[in-house]
Amino acid sequence: MVDQSNFLYPRSRYHGQVKPENLVFNANLQEFAQRVSYICNLETAGKLSPEESYEQIKNLWKQLKRSKKELAIGENPFQTEKDGEEGKG
Repeated sequence: MVDQSNFLYPRSRYHGQVKPENLVFNANLQEFAQRVSYICNLETAGKLSPEESYEQIKNLWKQLKRSKKELAIGENPFQTEKDGEEGKG
């Protein structure tokens, strides 16, 4: 028997750099993609207006951006790109 949760909310394996913040962001990103897909399907079926769909996706995007900022994804306060290049020459 297939678990209903796994069917409705499938998760893909993570193959990036394994750090807690990356794993959390990946889960948030997959949830964002799944919800956007549902909203698009509801709008296509005429269950949501284009305006409602846009607003819902916009709010989901803001949540994802906030998650990225809170998890400091793409930021490394202890090392800059130039730090690794200074000794070269």
